[in-house]
Amino acid sequence: MEKVGDISHKEFMQRFYNPGIPVIFKTASKAWKANGLFTPDYFRENFGERRTTVNEKEFSIRELLNLIENSSAAQPAPYPCKFDIPSQLPELLTLIRPLSMHYAEPNWFESKAFPRVVFGSSIELFFGGPGGKFPVAHIDFFHTNAWITQLYGKKNFVVFPRGQDEFLYPKADNPLVSDVNIFNPDYEKHPKYSNATPVTVTMESGETIFIPWGIWHSSESLSPSISVIFDQLNSRNFNDWTRDVWQYKKKDNKVKALISMGYYAVAANLLCRIGDAIGVKRRIW
Repeated sequence: MEKVGDISHKEFMQRFYNPGIPVIFKTASKAWKANGLFTPDYFRENFGERRTTVNEKEFSIRELLNLIENSSAAQPAPYPCKFDIPSQLPELLTLIRPLSMHYAEPNWFESKAFPRVVFGSSIELFFGGPGGKFPVAHIDFFHTNAWITQLYGKKNFVVFPRGQDEFLYPKADNPLVSDVNIFNPDYEKHPKYSNATPVTVTMESGETIFIPWGIWHSSESLSPSISVIFDQLNSRNFNDWTRDVWQYKKKDNKVKALISMGYYAVAANLLCRIGDAIGVKRRIW
């Protein structure tokens, strides 16, 4: 996977976004005040008592950091440890502006046409320690693009080139999640996985990875780490997003809600396309 420096937005769109190729930006996060600021000590001093739930158990940030700094592959800390920034740590929003870092544009999730809480939209803070990982590969729900910025520590990302779905054995009840433990595959159970060609890359502090929708991927923390993750939606993946949300809501068999969503999707699509055309500036919550 390629790592790039200060390329233009136009070059990013041509080389990576339009063809749907993952890439790592080495310096994009310099646009954020959070770059170099987000450390374990920073969160201990400023938000040590802020709490979240991990694996059905509640922890404070201070408690999580203590566990993470003593984490190992043999005894990993709870994972994933995440906070929804707008609702749980809204003070951080001013430190991650512009959210796009001048690359994740346009992003319709920042439009007022979409409510703050909407399917597929998130701005999250992740903590992780050595041994913390998603053992199975997955594709992000609702066909959104993922942007992950490693602000502290190191993490391995594993991505799979397109066209390898059959080698990853998508689960029958959830085809966006692989049945294979990619860090310890059972080739007797999953013989086709031997044909897969995972690409592993190490992300350093300050680097940002763009994972376009439809790409199988996973990650593994190599050290105590802090990262910010957000999703992107625009005209390129809006129709797929709409279809995914429709199918999700359809399970509840709520006809009126589905009809309302259809009208809403048409209106939001039109408003956001107009906003893109006139260069409207959008919010960060």
